[in-house]
Amino acid sequence: MDAPARVLVADDEEDIRQLVVLAVRRAGCTVVAAVADGARALSVARDERPDLLVLDVSMPEATGLEVCLALRADPATAGCRVLLLSAGASPDDVARGLAAGADAYLPKPFTVAGLVHQVRLLTAERAA
Repeated sequence: MDAPARVLVADDEEDIRQLVVLAVRRAGCTVVAAVADGARALSVARDERPDLLVLDVSMPEATGLEVCLALRADPATAGCRVLLLSAGASPDDVARGLAAGADAYLPKPFTVAGLVHQVRLLTAERAA
């Protein structure tokens, strides 16, 4: 059997970060790091090369959109899957997230079940 997918979680709100970590673990994945800002997320992503990053759009140091763009621009991390989480749920917000290179966009508030489903979908695709 394959090793569990490795996931990096980045959200500046501690309670949301813990909720995302819980959902990622429920999805059967391993959390390689849970960080509070975009610059740290990018640094850890470059070091760890996770299968999936779950990024809040609005974070200090670098936004989730900026992190996503930087990941896509670097051949070493361009293949990492990215799920953006955001309180911005308008069609324009979603379009901006996908244009930045995100594989999926989940508006807040989200359900744990919905997040587990998204994580499973995105990590299942890595094996395909």
